[in-house]
Amino acid sequence: MKVLFVAAEAAPVAKVGGMGDVVGTLTPMLRKMGHDVRILMPYYGFLPDKVDIPEEPVWQGNAMFQTCDVFETLLPKTDVPLYVLGHPAFAPRRIYHGDDEAWRFTFFAHGAAQFALGYWQPDIIHCHDWHTGMIPVWMHQYADIKTVFTIHNLAYQGPSRGELEQITWCPSYMQEKNTMAGAIQFADCVNTVSPTYAQQIQTPDYGEGLHDLLARKKDKIVGIVNGIDTEQYHPETDPHLEQPFSIDTLRDRVTNKIALQQQVGLEINRGAFLVSMVTRLVEQKGLDLVLPILEQYLKYTGDQFLVLGTGEPRYETQLQELAKRFPTRMSVQLLYSDSLSRQIYAGSDAFLMPSRFEPCGISQMMAMRYGCIPIVRRTGGLVDTVSHHDPVENTGTGYCFNLYEPLDLYTSLIRASESYLYRDNWLALQKRAMSQDFSWQCSAVKYIQLYQELLTPSSENPVPSVASTDSNQTIPQN
Repeated sequence: MKVLFVAAEAAPVAKVGGMGDVVGTLTPMLRKMGHDVRILMPYYGFLPDKVDIPEEPVWQGNAMFQTCDVFETLLPKTDVPLYVLGHPAFAPRRIYHGDDEAWRFTFFAHGAAQFALGYWQPDIIHCHDWHTGMIPVWMHQYADIKTVFTIHNLAYQGPSRGELEQITWCPSYMQEKNTMAGAIQFADCVNTVSPTYAQQIQTPDYGEGLHDLLARKKDKIVGIVNGIDTEQYHPETDPHLEQPFSIDTLRDRVTNKIALQQQVGLEINRGAFLVSMVTRLVEQKGLDLVLPILEQYLKYTGDQFLVLGTGEPRYETQLQELAKRFPTRMSVQLLYSDSLSRQIYAGSDAFLMPSRFEPCGISQMMAMRYGCIPIVRRTGGLVDTVSHHDPVENTGTGYCFNLYEPLDLYTSLIRASESYLYRDNWLALQKRAMSQDFSWQCSAVKYIQLYQELLTPSSENPVPSVASTDSNQTIPQN
């Protein structure tokens, strides 16, 4: 099969969230399984710092009355062809934000569609989030190219139909209210990054205003849990760790805890229960649950708390103020650091993810990979990846709570803190967590099955057919 991934991010060259991890790690796995999978992303101004890009483009085209160039290189340390679409709109050294965000990503989607029709035509275009949402709308008229649209974050839905009509060709058959809705309507398959989230988004609480549309399209919605790169994130070989360790040498892990405490300014105390968060500091991630109970939690216990991430100023300020009150027991690191995040996974005792919603989540899987026990709210992909610890039956891989309430979070934190005192049981819990298989192998097989079903629909579950068109046709400029 020939599959073109089109996305705003692809790790390691451009990554902000989980989308970058999916695109950058799933594609090499699919190629190892024998499929011709390639990536197309914008040519951001910082990309030459990360990857060698030839001076001459492999294709030049027009989108929205603008000229664009596509250059070909390789995703670092893989054999995945990486196409980057160049235009002055992407020259700044940023991925998101800016007044032109709606225009630049709609332009990118238009250029990507033209590229797929005019240079390298895949069997399937795998689109990611609203930035590529118009591609399924436009490709609806081409029977020989199927589209898969993956929802990584339903909260961000792209420009409205009114905005789209001002900047690009909005076909008459598209009546949906925005880019995301258009993609859901016209993609051959809509994919979410966990089965539970696929069900949740069909309800008013999680559907972000699109639940009715999603419920109508439920027969083409598929949830597949993300994986992680288990070779790159490996506690036995990770060069960022003070002390490599394995499931059989877990007691060596405490060296990483001491090194972490020293690095972030916490009291050196190997017996203290260290809880950490690596997160964007936004409402979705449960900060509205953490902040009301954090001071009381630190007063009641002798535990330590560490936060790594950036986000909304109100959360950054409140966390910094709390850290000043507990200078040796709470640390706030307002930055992005892959190295420090790995040290946190390897040195913390527990990893907190009290999300309001979570399409999949990568961090809880990475934490378990390094023997760090997740404390999560039962929502989205957290349901599909973390099972509640039962100390009587010696089952489960973490601590889970149901309600989006500060008290429920507080109760889970206390339970975990008290369980940590029973070190043999805690060690067994760590081993269960580390034994989970979160590699991309299983997920990649499911994606291949999904692609094959689209290309060879059965009589019981046919993919809607659309009229065939000439391969030299292009999408109208406006």
